[in-house]
Amino acid sequence: MAPKVTKAEKKVSYDKKMCSLIDEYAQILVVAVDNVGSTQLQNIRKGLRGDSVILMGKNTMMKRTIRVHSENTGNTAILNLVPLLVGNVGLIFTKGDLKEVSEEVGKYKVGAPARVGLVAPIDVVVPPGNTGLDPSQTSFFQVLNIPTKINKGTVEIITPVELIHKGDKVGSSEAALLAKLGIRPFSYGLVVLSVYDNGTVFSPDVLNLTEDDLTEKFALGVAMVTSLSLAIAYPTVAAAPHMFINAYKNVLAVAVETEYSYPHADKMKEYLADPSKFAVAAAPAGGAVSGGAAPVTAAKEEAKKEEVDEESDDDFVCNLFD
Repeated sequence: MAPKVTKAEKKVSYDKKMCSLIDEYAQILVVAVDNVGSTQLQNIRKGLRGDSVILMGKNTMMKRTIRVHSENTGNTAILNLVPLLVGNVGLIFTKGDLKEVSEEVGKYKVGAPARVGLVAPIDVVVPPGNTGLDPSQTSFFQVLNIPTKINKGTVEIITPVELIHKGDKVGSSEAALLAKLGIRPFSYGLVVLSVYDNGTVFSPDVLNLTEDDLTEKFALGVAMVTSLSLAIAYPTVAAAPHMFINAYKNVLAVAVETEYSYPHADKMKEYLADPSKFAVAAAPAGGAVSGGAAPVTAAKEEAKKEEVDEESDDDFVCNLFD
């Protein structure tokens, strides 16, 4: 019979395993494991097998291992994990794409009943319709102020009812009613809380950013830099075009208000002296839009004019010989 492994030996084995994982993997997902069963966790392990390893353990043990390993190896970046080990959490060491691994983890969610005392992660709404329960069960609905009626010998809910609000604890009456209705309102699985990547820690929301989101944020940053540069008159690559344009506008304004002149200013002065030239300058654009419509219309008007003239002559001849 093999000797029983002591707690000290288990701690040493766990410490070696975690240290080897820290040395091998540079990417770690910190996940919450609340209400996750052993069978469900085993399925997740199978789904991630190949490029990811899930490690569970007591927070105090994990923190101690990380600190000791950091002192022995000089890897101070790994200490960023220590503040994240709060609550019922686990670690997923991975070499794969962080977004793909996060999405794979999210697939393994299972429905769960509303147990008494459980904090509701979402709002629970009981839909209207026939419940299939006999009239003797109406007491459950009356306690919870759910409007019902008897239809064909069964209890029917008249309107949808918000039974439990997010953040509230599930009571015994709510749990019993949902169980009778066969409603499993909650679903649980591993939830990614934080991401560690080569010493950097960030929110998992970053993994959902697309190229369009990055482009939009970059454009917003450039706009802010441009605004700041213009406000303090500090030249930057982003602000330089605007500075040149504003300077040219100032020079043009001075030339218009004074006798100083140069070719572009002369043209502007001509427009200001004779505003009708603005319309002349805009005329080619209007002609280009209308295309050949104007010549055709003119030709039709000319033809009508000739017909009117001929009819007038005929009438005059007839009247002459009457």
